[in-house]
Amino acid sequence: MSDQSGKEVILIVDDNVITCEVIRRNLEIAGYQVFAAISAESAIEILSRQKIDLLITDYKMPKLTGLDLIRYVRDHLKAIGIIMLTGYGSINTAVSAIKEGADEYITKPFTDKELLDAVKKNIQQQKDKNIDPGLLYNDVWTQFGIMGQSRNMLALYSKIEKASKNDAIVLISGENGTGKELVARAIHYNHKARSIYPFIPVNCPGIPTSLFESELFGHVKGAFTGAIQNRKGFFQAAEKGCLFLDEISELPFELQAKLLRVLQEKEVCRVGETQVKKIDTRIIAATNKNLTDLVDKGLFRQDLFFRLNVITIDIPPLRERENDIILLAKHFALKYAKELGKTEPVFTEKAIASLKKYSWPGNVRELENLIHRNLIMNEKNHIDSLNFPDMMKFNILCDQRLNLSLEEMSRKYVRDVVEQTGGNKAKALEILKIDRKTLLKKLT
Repeated sequence: MSDQSGKEVILIVDDNVITCEVIRRNLEIAGYQVFAAISAESAIEILSRQKIDLLITDYKMPKLTGLDLIRYVRDHLKAIGIIMLTGYGSINTAVSAIKEGADEYITKPFTDKELLDAVKKNIQQQKDKNIDPGLLYNDVWTQFGIMGQSRNMLALYSKIEKASKNDAIVLISGENGTGKELVARAIHYNHKARSIYPFIPVNCPGIPTSLFESELFGHVKGAFTGAIQNRKGFFQAAEKGCLFLDEISELPFELQAKLLRVLQEKEVCRVGETQVKKIDTRIIAATNKNLTDLVDKGLFRQDLFFRLNVITIDIPPLRERENDIILLAKHFALKYAKELGKTEPVFTEKAIASLKKYSWPGNVRELENLIHRNLIMNEKNHIDSLNFPDMMKFNILCDQRLNLSLEEMSRKYVRDVVEQTGGNKAKALEILKIDRKTLLKKLT
């Protein structure tokens, strides 16, 4: 964590030019390389071309605030340390900053020593995390925040790149656990004009039907019982940014027409108000179901489907991502080994074979949980298939040859179970629920 000269690099963001300059001089005297910006927009431009170890930002700034900048950094460059500068007594602001991802806050006025102590502490914390900057800059991992080198993933990256160059509606489809929100975020944060504005994720089935209009479009004070003040909806909260409508297939049919009108007219009307407001918000939707089938069954409006179906991106399931399974498994193993204070674990040959053959119905999320669980429960510093769930170890796989007879497949399955149990016939009998005579017959 430093530039070529060996100095840690700090970015100061404060719309007060004098404050910015004073902090810059103090930190340069202390031996740091320092960049300065008088707005969040300028700071983001510096972050796009310069590696930064620590961000020090003021809260109150025109247009984008310090909190907006923190959200951007935490979504885009997770390894950077962050210190928030806030006015005396603004404890609520400080708490909000920590929730959004700041590591620490300093209240104004502060002494030179307080600032330098906070900087030294934060930079040391970042070093202790031992994060490899190579994973965060100048490669596919940085650009899209997604790991994978298979042909299917390279094709996905190409679609993400094309979608990020325009404002068209995007419909993302994929099984649970494939990373639909990751793809949506990649599209948003690689859009030159919109990336500095909010990315607002909305879980459609999680919104009660009675509150749908209020949540998405907003309401005015007194519009209904409990409406004690004016409130912006998600569409306005995502103004100039992106609204991500996750699992849109679960949206109640009666509410789909209201969403369609907003997408067509690009305007919203808050509950309890007659005046419409124009919106400039990009829409990305996601589904784990086939919307065409839902349209045929009368469960999803055809006109809404056509409105959403401009740019379509299908995320490949993990079982169709070739060697990405092992790449991801080793990445998660290293990640959780560091968290648990362990050295990088070794994968046995049987573990690798089992990982490759499994069909992964839960996709990347299931793989990550499996590796995490193994590292917690296994005292030895290796990952072996013996510690995998039975449904995974002894799963009859979809990619096995279909030219085998039922008897041949049965014999093959029994042999696989015995092999996976390390030749322990008692364990194999328990799993197969057969007697010893049948087992021996299948093995001959």
